[in-house]
Amino acid sequence: MQWEKAKNYILISFILLNILLGGLIFLESRRYTMTSDRVRNINFVLGQNNISLYSNLMQQRFTPMRSLDVSGFYYDVDELINFFFDEPELVTQPNPDRQVFRHGNSELQISGGLVIFDFNVYGLGQGGEISREEAARITNAFVNEHFPTFVPDITFERDNGVRLVYREEYNGRVVYLNFIEFFVTEFGIEWIEKQRGQILGYSTAPRNIFAPDEALLTFIQYAREIDEPIIITRLEMVYFQEYEGLQSGTFYPAIPAYRIFIEGNEESTYLINAFTNRMIN
Repeated sequence: MQWEKAKNYILISFILLNILLGGLIFLESRRYTMTSDRVRNINFVLGQNNISLYSNLMQQRFTPMRSLDVSGFYYDVDELINFFFDEPELVTQPNPDRQVFRHGNSELQISGGLVIFDFNVYGLGQGGEISREEAARITNAFVNEHFPTFVPDITFERDNGVRLVYREEYNGRVVYLNFIEFFVTEFGIEWIEKQRGQILGYSTAPRNIFAPDEALLTFIQYAREIDEPIIITRLEMVYFQEYEGLQSGTFYPAIPAYRIFIEGNEESTYLINAFTNRMIN
């Protein structure tokens, strides 16, 4: 009889413990979730500063995050030559002091962590102006074949052509400085610019980050220098390396950063350090 009572007490204790743990998990979850009051308040403050927000903050959570370890921007030259040139054995290096390689009309440059390849006609247009859709069809085919971890980021028209930027994605978030940019005209891809450090994985223990409404308050301080109405079209979290390296064997942390997009300025975005809530650029 005593044993039956003891079992009942233990069972009740487990049930109460599970209820308590469930309540704590719920409260912890709400701690890092934007409430409707916070969304309403930040929209009011933005409006007071002539800023409109079209991004859905209700879906933004700001749980603690870790940095990523990303290697320096260094490359295997032979690998790049074999990748970009159809006849790598015919490629020449006119100046041994510069990493510039040529064959025919094509030229590969490696400088300051950037890889630039000119006049690689990967796809051919049909003449006349090229649309964003046609340019994307050409570059998507190239990226899907050779860089499957990269995703479309921004597209804008410039210099009688279309520029398309892809960035590497890691566990659903963009690694900002790992990018490939294409310039596409009616003749196809005219040049490619690439920068990539190897993603080594997460580094430090999770740290608290600032909430998206707090990041927007920081952005307001910068936006006061802009004399016209501002429309924020997108707000997202990315990883950004504040320090870059070019030597083999080096790695640098890529920190979480809020990225803000403004209507009418597709090629420029604004970054805010999510750990410190300070503007990066």
